[in-house]
Amino acid sequence: MKIASVIARYLLGLIFLVFGLNGFLHFIPMPPPKGALAAQFGGAIFASRYWVVVFSIQVIGGVLLLVNRYVVLALVLLGPVIVNIFFFHALMAPEGLPLAIVVVVLWLILAVRYKQYLAGIFVQRAT
Repeated sequence: MKIASVIARYLLGLIFLVFGLNGFLHFIPMPPPKGALAAQFGGAIFASRYWVVVFSIQVIGGVLLLVNRYVVLALVLLGPVIVNIFFFHALMAPEGLPLAIVVVVLWLILAVRYKQYLAGIFVQRAT
C-alpha cells in the first residue's frame, strides 16, 4: 500500500501541477467544452475570474504533493476541486470523465493512506 500511495501522490501532484499551470500559461491546447451547459458553466467561471482561485489551488496542491510536505492539507484543498471536476465531467462534459475518475481513484488511495489524519474531519460534534 505504501508504494501505491507514493505513486498516487506523485501522479496526482503532477496532474494538478500541470493542469493548474496550464490554466495560467495555456501550453496544452484545450478545446472548448461540448454542449451548451458546459460552455455556459465555463463562461461563468472565466467571466468571474474564479478560474484564478481554482487553478491556484491546483498548483499549490500539486506542489505540496510533489514535495511531500503538508500532504493532508493538499488532499483537503484538492478534495472540493476534484468533486467539481468529477461532476462537471459526469453531468456536462463526459469526454473528460475517464481522467476525472482516475483523479478520484488516486485521491482515494491517498485518503486511505492518510485516514488517521483525515479522521478529525468526520467528528459529529466538535466540543
